[in-house]
Amino acid sequence: MIFRQLFDSVSGTYSYLLASRPGGEALILDPVLEKVERYCQLLRELDLRLVKAVDTHLHADHVTGLGALRDRTHCVTIMGEQSKADVVAMRVADGDRVTIEGLSLDAIYTPGHTDDSYSYLMGDRVFTGDTLLIRGTGRTDFQNGSARSQYDSIFNRLLKLPDETMVFPAHDYKGDTVSTIGEEKRYNPRLQVRSVDEYVELMNNLKLPNPKLMDVVVPANMHVGLHQEELEKQGLALSARTAIESLGRPEVLLVDLRENSERARHGTLSGALHAPYPGIDESLRPGGMLREVAAATGRRIVFFCAFGERSAMAVAAAREAGLANTAHIAGGIDAWKKAGGPVLTGSVTDGAAGR
Repeated sequence: MIFRQLFDSVSGTYSYLLASRPGGEALILDPVLEKVERYCQLLRELDLRLVKAVDTHLHADHVTGLGALRDRTHCVTIMGEQSKADVVAMRVADGDRVTIEGLSLDAIYTPGHTDDSYSYLMGDRVFTGDTLLIRGTGRTDFQNGSARSQYDSIFNRLLKLPDETMVFPAHDYKGDTVSTIGEEKRYNPRLQVRSVDEYVELMNNLKLPNPKLMDVVVPANMHVGLHQEELEKQGLALSARTAIESLGRPEVLLVDLRENSERARHGTLSGALHAPYPGIDESLRPGGMLREVAAATGRRIVFFCAFGERSAMAVAAAREAGLANTAHIAGGIDAWKKAGGPVLTGSVTDGAAGR
Protein backbone atom coordinates (compact mmCIF):
# COMPACT_ATOMS: atom_id res chain seq x y z
CA MET A 1 0.00 0.00 0.00
CA ILE A 2 1.07 3.56 -0.70
CA PHE A 3 0.44 5.79 2.31
CA ARG A 4 1.59 9.40 2.63
CA GLN A 5 0.92 11.74 5.53
CA LEU A 6 1.24 15.31 4.25
CA PHE A 7 1.42 18.42 6.45
CA ASP A 8 0.39 22.04 6.03
CA SER A 9 2.36 24.01 8.63
CA VAL A 10 0.19 27.14 8.35
CA SER A 11 -3.04 25.45 9.49
CA GLY A 12 -1.54 22.42 11.21
CA THR A 13 -3.50 20.16 8.84
CA TYR A 14 -2.64 16.57 7.99
CA SER A 15 -3.75 15.28 4.60
CA TYR A 16 -3.48 11.63 3.64
CA LEU A 17 -2.81 10.12 0.23
CA LEU A 18 -3.75 6.46 -0.15
CA ALA A 19 -3.37 3.92 -2.95
CA SER A 20 -3.01 0.17 -3.17
CA ARG A 21 -0.24 0.11 -5.80
CA PRO A 22 1.93 2.26 -8.08
CA GLY A 23 0.09 3.09 -11.27
CA GLY A 24 -3.29 2.68 -9.60
CA GLU A 25 -6.17 4.69 -8.24
CA ALA A 26 -5.61 7.06 -5.32
CA LEU A 27 -7.67 8.82 -2.68
CA ILE A 28 -6.82 11.89 -0.62
CA LEU A 29 -8.29 12.90 2.74
CA ASP A 30 -8.61 16.54 3.91
CA PRO A 31 -6.61 18.28 1.17
CA VAL A 32 -5.52 21.92 1.64
CA LEU A 33 -5.94 24.38 -1.24
CA GLU A 34 -2.41 25.82 -1.00
CA LYS A 35 -0.91 22.31 -1.26
CA VAL A 36 -2.78 21.18 -4.38
CA GLU A 37 0.22 21.65 -6.66
CA ARG A 38 2.32 19.54 -4.29
CA TYR A 39 -0.32 16.79 -4.27
CA CYS A 40 -0.44 16.77 -8.06
CA GLN A 41 3.35 16.57 -8.25
CA LEU A 42 3.34 13.63 -5.85
CA LEU A 43 0.63 11.90 -7.86
CA ARG A 44 2.79 12.23 -10.97
CA GLU A 45 5.90 11.00 -9.17
CA LEU A 46 4.12 7.95 -7.76
CA ASP A 47 2.28 7.31 -11.06
CA LEU A 48 -1.13 7.52 -9.39
CA ARG A 49 -4.55 8.61 -10.66
CA LEU A 50 -6.57 10.55 -8.11
CA VAL A 51 -10.17 9.34 -8.25
CA LYS A 52 -11.60 10.52 -4.92
CA ALA A 53 -11.01 13.47 -2.59
CA VAL A 54 -12.67 13.42 0.84
CA ASP A 55 -13.18 16.06 3.51
CA THR A 56 -13.91 14.67 6.97
CA HIS A 57 -15.94 17.81 7.76
CA LEU A 58 -16.40 21.45 6.78
CA HIS A 59 -13.12 22.99 7.87
CA ALA A 60 -12.86 26.40 9.54
CA ASP A 61 -9.10 26.98 9.51
CA HIS A 62 -8.13 26.37 5.88
CA VAL A 63 -9.72 26.42 2.45
CA THR A 64 -10.31 22.91 1.20
CA GLY A 65 -8.51 21.57 -1.83
CA LEU A 66 -11.54 19.56 -3.00
CA GLY A 67 -12.62 21.94 -5.75
CA ALA A 68 -9.14 22.56 -7.11
CA LEU A 69 -8.34 18.85 -7.16
CA ARG A 70 -11.62 18.12 -8.94
CA ASP A 71 -10.78 20.74 -11.57
CA ARG A 72 -7.23 19.42 -12.00
CA THR A 73 -7.87 15.66 -11.89
CA HIS A 74 -11.63 15.21 -12.48
CA CYS A 75 -11.84 13.26 -9.23
CA VAL A 76 -15.03 12.62 -7.26
CA THR A 77 -15.45 14.94 -4.26
CA ILE A 78 -16.95 13.40 -1.12
CA MET A 79 -18.34 14.67 2.18
CA GLY A 80 -20.91 13.49 4.69
CA GLU A 81 -24.59 13.85 3.89
CA GLN A 82 -24.96 16.40 6.71
CA SER A 83 -22.48 18.81 5.11
CA LYS A 84 -23.55 22.39 4.37
CA ALA A 85 -21.25 22.51 1.32
CA ASP A 86 -23.30 23.51 -1.70
CA VAL A 87 -22.34 20.64 -3.99
CA VAL A 88 -20.01 17.72 -3.69
CA ALA A 89 -20.17 14.84 -6.14
CA MET A 90 -20.99 12.19 -3.55
CA ARG A 91 -22.37 12.28 0.00
CA VAL A 92 -21.88 9.43 2.43
CA ALA A 93 -23.77 8.30 5.51
CA ASP A 94 -22.78 6.30 8.57
CA GLY A 95 -21.84 2.78 7.56
CA ASP A 96 -21.15 3.62 3.92
CA ARG A 97 -17.97 2.41 2.31
CA VAL A 98 -15.68 4.62 0.22
CA THR A 99 -13.64 2.47 -2.11
CA ILE A 100 -10.95 2.76 -4.72
CA GLU A 101 -9.02 0.01 -6.45
CA GLY A 102 -7.70 -2.28 -3.71
CA LEU A 103 -8.70 -0.12 -0.71
CA SER A 104 -11.85 0.45 1.30
CA LEU A 105 -12.71 2.99 4.01
CA ASP A 106 -15.75 2.63 6.29
CA ALA A 107 -17.50 5.91 7.07
CA ILE A 108 -18.28 6.48 10.75
CA TYR A 109 -20.50 9.45 11.59
CA THR A 110 -18.76 11.15 14.52
CA PRO A 111 -20.45 14.54 15.11
CA GLY A 112 -19.40 16.89 17.87
CA HIS A 113 -16.62 19.06 16.51
CA THR A 114 -19.09 19.95 13.76
CA ASP A 115 -22.44 18.41 12.89
CA ASP A 116 -21.01 16.96 9.66
CA SER A 117 -17.88 15.28 11.09
CA TYR A 118 -16.94 11.82 9.88
CA SER A 119 -14.13 9.41 10.68
CA TYR A 120 -12.92 6.76 8.24
CA LEU A 121 -11.76 3.29 9.28
CA MET A 122 -9.35 1.41 7.05
CA GLY A 123 -8.13 -1.87 8.49
CA ASP A 124 -5.53 -1.14 11.16
CA ARG A 125 -6.00 2.64 11.16
CA VAL A 126 -8.70 5.25 11.61
CA PHE A 127 -8.70 8.77 10.20
CA THR A 128 -10.47 10.77 12.88
CA GLY A 129 -10.72 14.22 11.32
CA ASP A 130 -10.98 16.73 14.16
CA THR A 131 -13.10 14.49 16.37
CA LEU A 132 -10.27 12.72 18.18
CA LEU A 133 -6.86 14.37 18.15
CA ILE A 134 -3.58 13.13 19.59
CA ARG A 135 -3.84 13.91 23.32
CA GLY A 136 -6.77 16.19 22.60
CA THR A 137 -10.20 16.48 20.99
CA GLY A 138 -11.68 18.91 18.50
CA ARG A 139 -13.34 22.02 19.90
CA THR A 140 -17.14 21.96 19.95
CA ASP A 141 -18.11 25.62 20.19
CA PHE A 142 -19.06 26.52 16.60
CA GLN A 143 -20.54 25.06 13.37
CA ASN A 144 -23.31 23.32 15.32
CA GLY A 145 -20.73 21.58 17.45
CA SER A 146 -21.84 19.67 20.53
CA ALA A 147 -19.68 18.40 23.38
CA ARG A 148 -22.40 15.88 24.25
CA SER A 149 -22.45 14.51 20.70
CA GLN A 150 -18.66 14.40 20.63
CA TYR A 151 -18.54 12.41 23.86
CA ASP A 152 -20.83 9.85 22.26
CA SER A 153 -18.79 9.80 19.05
CA ILE A 154 -15.54 9.25 20.91
CA PHE A 155 -16.53 6.99 23.79
CA ASN A 156 -19.23 4.94 22.06
CA ARG A 157 -17.77 4.74 18.56
CA LEU A 158 -14.04 5.44 18.24
CA LEU A 159 -12.87 4.07 21.58
CA LYS A 160 -14.73 0.83 20.86
CA LEU A 161 -12.18 0.09 18.14
CA PRO A 162 -9.30 -2.28 19.02
CA ASP A 163 -6.64 -0.63 21.18
CA GLU A 164 -3.95 -1.24 18.55
CA THR A 165 -5.86 0.74 15.89
CA MET A 166 -3.66 3.60 14.73
CA VAL A 167 -5.13 7.10 15.01
CA PHE A 168 -4.41 9.59 12.24
CA PRO A 169 -6.08 12.98 12.92
CA ALA A 170 -6.68 15.88 10.54
CA HIS A 171 -4.76 18.31 12.75
CA ASP A 172 -1.91 18.47 15.21
CA TYR A 173 -0.17 21.50 16.65
CA LYS A 174 2.60 19.82 18.67
CA GLY A 175 4.37 17.73 16.04
CA ASP A 176 2.78 14.37 16.84
CA THR A 177 1.97 12.31 13.75
CA VAL A 178 0.20 9.14 14.92
CA SER A 179 -1.21 7.54 18.05
CA THR A 180 -3.36 4.52 18.87
CA ILE A 181 -6.79 4.07 20.38
CA GLY A 182 -5.19 2.43 23.42
CA GLU A 183 -2.78 5.33 23.93
CA GLU A 184 -5.56 7.88 23.75
CA LYS A 185 -7.65 5.94 26.26
CA ARG A 186 -4.77 6.02 28.71
CA TYR A 187 -3.05 9.35 28.10
CA ASN A 188 -5.45 11.78 26.43
CA PRO A 189 -6.26 14.25 29.26
CA ARG A 190 -9.70 15.09 27.87
CA LEU A 191 -10.74 11.45 27.96
CA GLN A 192 -10.06 10.98 31.67
CA VAL A 193 -13.57 12.11 32.57
CA ARG A 194 -16.06 10.09 34.59
CA SER A 195 -19.23 11.09 32.78
CA VAL A 196 -20.66 12.86 29.74
CA ASP A 197 -21.60 15.83 31.94
CA GLU A 198 -18.02 16.20 33.11
CA TYR A 199 -16.85 16.14 29.48
CA VAL A 200 -19.42 18.76 28.49
CA GLU A 201 -18.30 21.02 31.33
CA LEU A 202 -14.66 20.61 30.34
CA MET A 203 -15.31 21.43 26.68
CA ASN A 204 -17.62 24.34 27.45
CA ASN A 205 -14.91 26.05 29.48
CA LEU A 206 -12.01 25.93 27.01
CA LYS A 207 -12.61 29.55 25.91
CA LEU A 208 -10.54 29.24 22.73
CA PRO A 209 -10.31 32.09 20.20
CA ASN A 210 -11.92 31.49 16.82
CA PRO A 211 -9.62 30.41 13.97
CA LYS A 212 -8.07 33.53 12.42
CA LEU A 213 -9.59 33.10 8.97
CA MET A 214 -12.85 31.43 9.99
CA ASP A 215 -15.11 34.15 8.57
CA VAL A 216 -13.45 33.76 5.18
CA VAL A 217 -12.71 30.04 5.15
CA VAL A 218 -16.12 28.64 6.13
CA PRO A 219 -18.07 30.48 3.38
CA ALA A 220 -15.40 29.49 0.85
CA ASN A 221 -15.65 25.85 1.87
CA MET A 222 -19.44 25.96 1.56
CA HIS A 223 -19.14 26.92 -2.12
CA VAL A 224 -16.83 24.37 -3.70
CA GLY A 225 -19.35 23.03 -6.21
CA LEU A 226 -18.57 22.74 -9.90
CA HIS A 227 -20.19 25.57 -11.85
CA GLN A 228 -22.59 23.92 -14.26
CA GLU A 229 -24.02 27.08 -15.87
CA GLU A 230 -21.69 26.93 -18.89
CA LEU A 231 -23.16 23.59 -19.95
CA GLU A 232 -26.63 25.10 -19.77
CA LYS A 233 -25.55 27.98 -22.02
CA GLN A 234 -24.22 25.46 -24.55
CA GLY A 235 -27.46 23.46 -24.54
CA LEU A 236 -25.74 20.50 -22.91
CA ALA A 237 -27.82 20.44 -19.72
CA LEU A 238 -31.40 19.26 -19.29
CA SER A 239 -33.49 20.53 -16.42
CA ALA A 240 -34.97 17.82 -14.25
CA ARG A 241 -38.42 18.62 -15.65
CA THR A 242 -37.23 18.30 -19.27
CA ALA A 243 -35.42 15.07 -18.43
CA ILE A 244 -38.56 13.63 -16.83
CA GLU A 245 -40.53 14.45 -19.98
CA SER A 246 -37.93 12.64 -22.10
CA LEU A 247 -38.12 9.44 -20.03
CA GLY A 248 -38.78 6.48 -22.30
CA ARG A 249 -38.11 8.31 -25.56
CA PRO A 250 -36.20 6.00 -27.92
CA GLU A 251 -33.75 8.71 -29.03
CA VAL A 252 -32.45 9.24 -25.48
CA LEU A 253 -30.21 6.92 -23.46
CA LEU A 254 -29.91 7.72 -19.76
CA VAL A 255 -26.55 6.79 -18.25
CA ASP A 256 -26.24 6.49 -14.47
CA LEU A 257 -22.74 7.41 -13.23
CA ARG A 258 -23.34 6.71 -9.54
CA GLU A 259 -21.93 3.91 -7.42
CA ASN A 260 -24.00 0.91 -6.36
CA SER A 261 -24.28 2.13 -2.77
CA GLU A 262 -25.87 5.37 -3.98
CA ARG A 263 -28.21 3.53 -6.34
CA ALA A 264 -29.31 1.17 -3.59
CA ARG A 265 -30.12 4.01 -1.21
CA HIS A 266 -31.58 6.60 -3.56
CA GLY A 267 -33.08 4.46 -6.33
CA THR A 268 -32.57 4.15 -10.08
CA LEU A 269 -34.23 5.46 -13.23
CA SER A 270 -36.14 3.19 -15.58
CA GLY A 271 -34.12 2.07 -18.59
CA ALA A 272 -30.90 3.76 -17.48
CA LEU A 273 -27.57 2.17 -18.33
CA HIS A 274 -25.15 1.91 -15.39
CA ALA A 275 -21.62 3.14 -16.19
CA PRO A 276 -19.85 4.20 -12.95
CA TYR A 277 -17.96 7.47 -13.28
CA PRO A 278 -14.43 6.19 -12.45
CA GLY A 279 -14.50 4.19 -15.70
CA ILE A 280 -15.82 7.01 -17.91
CA ASP A 281 -12.60 7.55 -19.88
CA GLU A 282 -12.36 3.86 -20.74
CA SER A 283 -16.04 3.75 -21.77
CA LEU A 284 -15.56 6.68 -24.14
CA ARG A 285 -12.47 5.35 -25.90
CA PRO A 286 -12.74 3.61 -29.29
CA GLY A 287 -14.16 0.20 -28.48
CA GLY A 288 -15.48 1.38 -25.13
CA MET A 289 -19.04 0.57 -24.11
CA LEU A 290 -20.54 4.07 -24.30
CA ARG A 291 -18.80 4.94 -27.52
CA GLU A 292 -20.01 1.73 -29.15
CA VAL A 293 -23.58 2.16 -27.89
CA ALA A 294 -23.68 5.75 -29.15
CA ALA A 295 -22.36 4.72 -32.56
CA ALA A 296 -24.66 1.72 -32.91
CA THR A 297 -27.90 3.40 -31.81
CA GLY A 298 -27.45 7.09 -32.66
CA ARG A 299 -29.14 7.89 -29.36
CA ARG A 300 -28.29 10.98 -27.35
CA ILE A 301 -26.44 10.01 -24.19
CA VAL A 302 -27.77 11.88 -21.16
CA PHE A 303 -25.58 11.41 -18.09
CA PHE A 304 -26.83 11.79 -14.55
CA CYS A 305 -25.38 11.33 -11.07
CA ALA A 306 -26.30 12.46 -7.54
CA PHE A 307 -26.05 16.25 -7.87
CA GLY A 308 -24.72 16.95 -11.37
CA GLU A 309 -20.95 17.15 -10.72
CA ARG A 310 -19.88 13.82 -12.19
CA SER A 311 -22.32 14.12 -15.07
CA ALA A 312 -21.03 17.59 -15.97
CA MET A 313 -17.49 16.24 -16.03
CA ALA A 314 -18.67 13.26 -18.09
CA VAL A 315 -20.13 15.60 -20.74
CA ALA A 316 -16.78 17.40 -20.96
CA ALA A 317 -14.95 14.07 -21.24
CA ALA A 318 -17.33 12.92 -23.98
CA ARG A 319 -16.75 16.07 -26.00
CA GLU A 320 -13.00 15.64 -25.65
CA ALA A 321 -13.42 12.07 -26.88
CA GLY A 322 -15.34 13.25 -29.94
CA LEU A 323 -18.90 12.41 -28.80
CA ALA A 324 -20.89 15.57 -29.34
CA ASN A 325 -24.42 14.21 -28.87
CA THR A 326 -24.41 14.17 -25.07
CA ALA A 327 -25.93 16.14 -22.20
CA HIS A 328 -26.51 15.80 -18.50
CA ILE A 329 -29.32 16.27 -16.00
CA ALA A 330 -28.58 19.46 -14.09
CA GLY A 331 -28.72 18.81 -10.36
CA GLY A 332 -28.73 15.04 -10.84
CA ILE A 333 -31.18 12.61 -9.30
CA ASP A 334 -31.55 14.99 -6.37
CA ALA A 335 -33.18 17.54 -8.70
CA TRP A 336 -35.09 14.75 -10.49
CA LYS A 337 -36.72 13.66 -7.22
CA LYS A 338 -37.52 17.22 -6.20
CA ALA A 339 -39.27 17.68 -9.56
CA GLY A 340 -41.41 14.60 -8.90
CA GLY A 341 -39.64 12.23 -11.28
CA PRO A 342 -40.34 8.49 -10.92
CA VAL A 343 -37.65 6.41 -9.21
CA LEU A 344 -37.28 2.64 -9.01
CA THR A 345 -36.35 1.18 -5.64
CA GLY A 346 -35.06 -2.27 -4.80
CA SER A 347 -31.87 -4.27 -4.94
CA VAL A 348 -29.00 -3.24 -7.17
CA THR A 349 -27.09 -6.12 -8.68
CA ASP A 350 -25.32 -4.88 -11.79
CA GLY A 351 -21.56 -4.57 -12.11
CA ALA A 352 -18.73 -2.40 -10.82
CA ALA A 353 -19.78 -2.73 -7.19
CA GLY A 354 -18.21 -0.13 -4.96
CA ARG A 355 -16.73 1.79 -7.87
